[in-house]
Amino acid sequence: MIEFEPADPPRASQFVFRDSDDTVRVPVGAALPTLLHDPHWGPRTRRALRLIADGRIVPAISPGGYDTWRIDGEADEFDNAIADTLPRTPAAPLVLGGQAFAAREPQHMPRGALDATVRVALRLTVDFDHTEFRAHLEFPGDWNAATMLAVRRAATVWPPLERFLDDTEPGEIPLGDQEMAELLGGAIQRLTDAGIDVLWPDEVARSLAARAVISGGPGGEFDLNWEVTLAGQALSDAELDILADAHRPLVRLRDQWLLVDPVLARKARDRALKPLPTIEALGAALTGSTEIDGDYVPVMATGWLESLRQRISDPDSGFEDDPGQPAGLAATLRDYQLRGLRWLDRMTSLGLGGCLADDMGLGKTITLIALHLRRGSRPTLVVCPASLLGNWEREITRFAPGTPVRRFHGTARSLDDLHGGFVLTTYGTMRLDADLLARQDWDLLVADEAQHVKNPRSGTATALRTIPSAARVALTGTPVENTLSELWAILDWTTPGLLGPLAAFRARWDGRPAGLAPLVRPFLLRRRKSDPGIAPELPPKTETDRPVALTREQAGLYQALVDEVMARITTSTGIARRGLIMKLLTGLKQICNHPAQFLKQPQADLAGRSGKLELLDELIGTILAEDGSVLVFTQYVTMARLLERHLHSQGVTTQLLHGGTQVAARERMVRRFQNGEAPVFLLSLKAAGTGLNLTRADHVVHYDRWWNPAVEDQATDRAYRIGQTRPVQVHRLIAEGTLEDRIAQMLRDKRKLADAVLGTGEAALTELTDAELADLIELRGTW
Repeated sequence: MIEFEPADPPRASQFVFRDSDDTVRVPVGAALPTLLHDPHWGPRTRRALRLIADGRIVPAISPGGYDTWRIDGEADEFDNAIADTLPRTPAAPLVLGGQAFAAREPQHMPRGALDATVRVALRLTVDFDHTEFRAHLEFPGDWNAATMLAVRRAATVWPPLERFLDDTEPGEIPLGDQEMAELLGGAIQRLTDAGIDVLWPDEVARSLAARAVISGGPGGEFDLNWEVTLAGQALSDAELDILADAHRPLVRLRDQWLLVDPVLARKARDRALKPLPTIEALGAALTGSTEIDGDYVPVMATGWLESLRQRISDPDSGFEDDPGQPAGLAATLRDYQLRGLRWLDRMTSLGLGGCLADDMGLGKTITLIALHLRRGSRPTLVVCPASLLGNWEREITRFAPGTPVRRFHGTARSLDDLHGGFVLTTYGTMRLDADLLARQDWDLLVADEAQHVKNPRSGTATALRTIPSAARVALTGTPVENTLSELWAILDWTTPGLLGPLAAFRARWDGRPAGLAPLVRPFLLRRRKSDPGIAPELPPKTETDRPVALTREQAGLYQALVDEVMARITTSTGIARRGLIMKLLTGLKQICNHPAQFLKQPQADLAGRSGKLELLDELIGTILAEDGSVLVFTQYVTMARLLERHLHSQGVTTQLLHGGTQVAARERMVRRFQNGEAPVFLLSLKAAGTGLNLTRADHVVHYDRWWNPAVEDQATDRAYRIGQTRPVQVHRLIAEGTLEDRIAQMLRDKRKLADAVLGTGEAALTELTDAELADLIELRGTW
């Protein structure tokens, strides 16, 4: 049996050989031949020897304060004992100039003796008479163990440095052309990354650089070529030929010697790259980079393309001779709306398309009507949610009197005798009749509430892409609800090819949305109500989280559901586990709303059973006493019906809008609310979160929380929009001590990440670990 006994310093360690009759202790060096042939110690010994042979040792000070060598990286006491033994040859004191790190006897070292970092600077000199390259090594202090170690480590990134270790005092080493090429072709950067300076003689310049240049004009593909520059100035064709024909890493140009790395020389020889389609060339010009052989390299646009880049980069520039709003518009556009019209007109005239992403209520509809009037008499197709058909028809009739408008919706839809004006259809009808719509010669194709096609693989998005038009415009207040892929889906429809394939887009931009801005900004005009000068006439908006305590019934149901479902979740995996989590989250939210919703008791007495309902009663009582009006949003139609029955029993006049409400009935409800006939409007969040103008309301109540703040903000904007004259108060009801508390914090954090990638709502929560899920849903006593 062989045992290892560690010691300090490690070279003082011993191996103990035991048999039935005797025990022998042997120093590390003497034990090595035997260890190499031992089945257990042999593999470990050979591994340690390989590490030492590769130079993977560094000087150190042991816990007892002695000089020692150890393996650089993961190693144990056995490895370090061998590493501390083998370098101590009889010649070691001569090479290192002393006993430290050389003698076998322990040498006591002062603390901090190795704290200073040795910095090695390389200076490359060139003998022009003989066109030879020679490297000279400079270092501070003496040639000692620490210096040799620094050189050995540097040699791992550029092997010629190993030759400096052959001499007791390093001088110069000659470098061949291939070694110089390797140095110029990448070793310089590796040495720099390792903290080693590479210095050059003053008469040799390294100011050559390469960039890709796009050239050409409209009507075809653009040429992409390498351009080599010297001090920022492009080389001539003759100079490029000299560079391309150079067979050594040194060339004479413009009365100076230039060092040339082989990669750059290849670019000078093979200048022509693959041509770029127009839209891909424009994307490269906007970002200043393009993909070549899997890497993104700097790119510069020239001529017509550069002029176009400058023209579209600033949405407010280049309109000095703009004629203003069209004569047929029966309204006066606000200044920001006129700027939006000019921007849309420019983008669509260029055939590029664009996304008008103003906040809800800032007048995207009237801006688009003005665009139609400016472009002429050819037809415009507007695709929108069913709830917006009436709004579009009223706005067109009001602001563009005499302009034909028809609905392509319902059983009697037709495109016969269409000569111009507007055609309005829904996303559902468009999906069914995409072939018929695609046969029409459309001037403008407009996708309103374009977030409906944020999933590029959906049938709706696929159908929309089949309808040709001279130009495409997307209208949405929320171009990014959850991920940047949604933005890709919208802009790839308005301007196909701009952002490249979805997979490549994700690989390049996910996690770094700020870098995407130069590419996206020209094609997306985003204005918020809070921007200076946009909507100064809007009154203030106050948003308040209103915590409420659970009743005892709610608390009991909540804890019972947590205990029951969590026990099943901890033993489930995959789809089954995700399904259980969704069931748990939904059940807990329903309990927080009202036990009757969770227990499916549509006719039960509701009073006294829910903290949220008690607060809602108080709020509505106060609002009605002040002659106000209120929108109450819930994501559950079942809960909305319970609220409707409860409020009716108290004599409150309400109306309920949900996804099953017909278009004509929706329009009647809007008129009734705006006329003050029904001051409490109950709304399903998904069905009523967009497209409604409900400025009569001066209060908005979110009875339960959606998982994405953008959806809630859109719902709030039904009241807080142009036309609102009174301050708007937003009340968010939150059950204390429940998952709603934690979700509220998550939503606040999301708002802080404006314009960045958001999470994916409930779906993301299904991926939580058991511990994370338990923390999210834990009931923390507040009742």
